[in-house]
Amino acid sequence: MFEETQGRDAQPDDLTPSLIQSLREGDPKAGALLDNLYRTALIRFCWGYLGRVEDAEDAVQDITCKVLSSKSIPDALRPWLYKTARNHCLNLLRERGRRCDDEELPSGSQLRDMLTGQLTRLVRTEQQEHANELLRRLPESQQEVLRLRYVEGLARGEIAEVLETPEQVIKSRLFEGLRRLRDMAASGGES
Repeated sequence: MFEETQGRDAQPDDLTPSLIQSLREGDPKAGALLDNLYRTALIRFCWGYLGRVEDAEDAVQDITCKVLSSKSIPDALRPWLYKTARNHCLNLLRERGRRCDDEELPSGSQLRDMLTGQLTRLVRTEQQEHANELLRRLPESQQEVLRLRYVEGLARGEIAEVLETPEQVIKSRLFEGLRRLRDMAASGGES
């Protein structure tokens, strides 16, 4: 089954049912499929919490082990993965006793940046730094839903499941967070 589902054009949503079945059956190749479909996204997600890519990679390795050893795999795998990752990161932060906000959130397109000219990279970096600065001024609850929605691509219902919060609250946080970002951007970053 695993060989049949591999393909360059396949998206995580296309292969997730195969992954769920493989995980439930204890297929030894399920780990490779999980890694192939979700590793990059989970590292980016954990990096946002932990502040260091090395910590995020370690966390994703731990999360993968948890998923592979789980006795029950839900049908809604993607929100469950993000919820598991979030809880793992929050536990690590509690153990650490602080949150690392001093490092930038990862760019989703670092490879693209490497392939462009120096001036383009400089402008992009400045824009990203400005956007990150504005985001840091938002309450953490709004930062989190904006990241889950616009960086990770989760739907409002999935975010509600990850955060164990009613979907209406998620909708409000998204709306208010975007409104505050627009207001801050329009006023030159003043809040």
